[in-house]
Amino acid sequence: MIKKLFITPFQKFVKIESFSGILLLICTLVALFWANSPLHESYSSILEYKVGFSGESFELKKSVLFWINDGLMAIFFFLIGLEIKREILIGELNTVKKLAFPLFGAVGGALIPVGLFMLLNQNPETFKGWGIPMATDIAFSLAVLNTLGKRIPLSLKIFLTAFAIVDDIEAVLVIAVFYSESIQVALLLIGLGLIALLYVLTNRGYYSKFVMIVVGIIVWVLFLKSGVHPTVAGILIAFSVPIRQEIKTTTFLSQLEGIYNSIKSALY
Repeated sequence: MIKKLFITPFQKFVKIESFSGILLLICTLVALFWANSPLHESYSSILEYKVGFSGESFELKKSVLFWINDGLMAIFFFLIGLEIKREILIGELNTVKKLAFPLFGAVGGALIPVGLFMLLNQNPETFKGWGIPMATDIAFSLAVLNTLGKRIPLSLKIFLTAFAIVDDIEAVLVIAVFYSESIQVALLLIGLGLIALLYVLTNRGYYSKFVMIVVGIIVWVLFLKSGVHPTVAGILIAFSVPIRQEIKTTTFLSQLEGIYNSIKSALY
């Protein structure tokens, strides 16, 4: 009885397509109420709590907010990068014509807000904030789409996903180039070299999850220490992961032939 009333409905809720979007919206509302309630100090203290490790020659101890923005978001962009690569190679963005629409839309979606900001804001103290209106919040964009579920066509979801990811890449690059106080070029080049190594290995048919995870962690640290946002590393590493078919083409064709013969024999 308890399972029927509570467990089964929850399992159905978890399986629905809009679960991630609904969960994100609920967490956002909880965070807003918490941060603006009398308990706001506890909210801030949790975000500022230091988590990490330290040794004799290396230390990486950062706040919870840092791990969310620079750690989890790098993983999030890695997953988004995998989806975009799949769509570019074998999906809805597999031609230049299909890819050009969200690409130019994202460029315009970044340049027009920046232009309006510069046109309307002539205060020298705040003019340097021109990069703020560039980015589209990709997490919330996808959350809204997932909340609507199958009511949204697949082509529109792919377009908005590509639009949001390109827009965020632009914003991250602008932050790295124009808002970073100092970029450690040597560390950045080492990180890019390791990513290039992954591309070479993939191109030669060698792929190992263990190697990718180890190299990915190293690249993440290198990008972090270089002054470039680690989400860029997540996207670049995602494009080094090969796309593999679950079933060989010859096997798939033979299965289709078997189905055809079964239907033919049943009819005649």
